[in-house]
Amino acid sequence: MRWGEKRYNSLNYFLREKFGEKVYKVSLDGGFTCPNRDGTLSKRGCIFCSDSGSGEFAGSRNKSITEQIEEQLELISKKFPLGNVIAYFQNFTNTYGDLEYLKKIYEEALSHPRVVGLAIATRPDCIDDEILDLLEELNNKTFLWIELGLQTSNEKTALDINRGWKLKIFDEMMEKLNNRNIKAVAHIIFGLPNEDHKTMLASVKYIIKKKVWGVKFHLLHIIKNTNLEKLYIETKFHILTKEEYIDLIGTAIEILDTDMVIHRLTGDGSRETLIEPRWSLDKRNVLNSIEKHLKENNISQGDKYEKIT
Repeated sequence: MRWGEKRYNSLNYFLREKFGEKVYKVSLDGGFTCPNRDGTLSKRGCIFCSDSGSGEFAGSRNKSITEQIEEQLELISKKFPLGNVIAYFQNFTNTYGDLEYLKKIYEEALSHPRVVGLAIATRPDCIDDEILDLLEELNNKTFLWIELGLQTSNEKTALDINRGWKLKIFDEMMEKLNNRNIKAVAHIIFGLPNEDHKTMLASVKYIIKKKVWGVKFHLLHIIKNTNLEKLYIETKFHILTKEEYIDLIGTAIEILDTDMVIHRLTGDGSRETLIEPRWSLDKRNVLNSIEKHLKENNISQGDKYEKIT
């Protein structure tokens, strides 16, 4: 197959091709908050976001970036004792801060001898021109990608989930990032309240049109102590079944451009905090079921790709 043992262009395959070896990511906490939490836009946050800013497996913000990297390397030392890693600033909004502070923590991460690149998760409304200049500078000297939490291209859903910015903000930021040759990864959530299959796949078609470099597919997780939990208790909106989710993933993979890198096919959930869907806790089973579905239906990335203008 074109991508080794997979029927799609996985991040693992891409990184092996680029670096000539397996490269892991280590998740870091840069000590940020979010304009959707600190009162700038809202204090509620996106309705699905957990207390950790969707970074359950990141390091501790009470430690330095270097200490966090060492701690994360220790956690993977048995299966990955010597290889290089990408420093992944994961939780909350990792460009939402003073420019000098951003420079400091990004450079500290890059100074680690095993770090060969940066991944920075943020919001498209939290990157101004000065930060863009910094990202371009970093992009010219290391391997870099920026993650943007799109979640959906549907404006009504975006309002319902309290995302805090309109789609045109994403349009403008993608144009700026592409103009500077900075790679962008879009997060898409399947299963958001009141979205049908057509609406979810419209989000996939939207990122194809915007020439996004990579995508992370997430299954909606209802986490304890979130506004989404309250909504679910009140309305009992439909939760995707395992079969529905796998079918959606298969259809999404078919319509993607073959150059787009798939960073994730489903998310990680904490057994202690996940309310629904409980079937997602067996992540290995979900991934194996996706692989089986692709094989049985002879689905490969790009099979039904059509250039969208």
